[in-house]
Amino acid sequence: MNETAKYQEALGKLRDKLATIKQGTKINEEIVMPKDRVFARYQPVFSLTHLGELGEEEFRSFLYFENNRHWSGLYRKGLRACSDMVLLRKGLKVLLDENYPIAKRFSEAINMIPGMGKALASAILTVAYPDRYGVWNNTSEAGMRTLGIWPDFDRGASLGERYICINEVLTSITRDIGTDLWTLDALWWSFISGDELPVSITAVPADEAGTSFSPTSPTVVSDRFILEQHLEDFLVGNWERTELGRDWVIYSNDDDEEAGQQFPTDVGRIDILVKHKREPRWMVIELKRNQTSDVTIGQVLRYMGWVKQHLAKSNENVEGLIIAHESDNAVKYALNVISGVKLMLYEVQFKLHPP
Repeated sequence: MNETAKYQEALGKLRDKLATIKQGTKINEEIVMPKDRVFARYQPVFSLTHLGELGEEEFRSFLYFENNRHWSGLYRKGLRACSDMVLLRKGLKVLLDENYPIAKRFSEAINMIPGMGKALASAILTVAYPDRYGVWNNTSEAGMRTLGIWPDFDRGASLGERYICINEVLTSITRDIGTDLWTLDALWWSFISGDELPVSITAVPADEAGTSFSPTSPTVVSDRFILEQHLEDFLVGNWERTELGRDWVIYSNDDDEEAGQQFPTDVGRIDILVKHKREPRWMVIELKRNQTSDVTIGQVLRYMGWVKQHLAKSNENVEGLIIAHESDNAVKYALNVISGVKLMLYEVQFKLHPP
């Protein structure tokens, strides 16, 4: 990694954040400290000698934050990998075999295994070989972009070749601030999301769980769906069942079928980025959780401008959508004079029924 002024500035910010995390924070206790426990459980699971006998439940368990203690969204796509355990075992043997170049292994394994995106592949590598490989996901990418240290890639570089460049940045940072790749991954989360811990839910199809989602209803529900923190995961997991899913699709690219969730930019992460199925239109979706209305509106406008400059073609429109549990006058007044931004209110109904 070149010792540029921007890189040195980034190191200073990361050192400060690392010092803060070590001061008895929840991030340290719940994400950093469980390292040895997670490694003891999953390094044998992902060892080359065990992969031939890898069980579906063993792999499934790794996909949930409650077990891996680092990543809350791996199950969304990772569960698809279990649909063909023979192919999964074969692909993991490719990914984890150190006798072959990582660029080749990384690309080949992701192309081979359904649901094996860059985030899951690099998470497995970090657990299996914690001194060699860091995590490339939307959080770490957003952190590097925000700090101005996102690497440049050669035109036409493969997914694996890009991972090499990213991993060089990650390993350089750990060396220069005196930490390890596991802790650095927690550091990215804290840098982007503050002290809020990642959250995860077990994804169950709505028709099995007896749960329905109605994003347009203004009705206020007394008990918000799992403290509202899970709204994004629930919305993405049930996208086709929502009114938005009829006309809009979550943005995807060659690297990630669901790249549009927590899409990384150099001005923050877009909650959900979608494209119209038929028309030349993009939409930035921001979920209003516990931030103020002014902050939410500012985020939407900032992200719309970024998408307009970096992703949208000249003939494509960029719109914004705020999804909230309830409205207030601040939002109403602002949206009266801001074109291209709308508000939708959500209601979640929870039902219990006999099996």
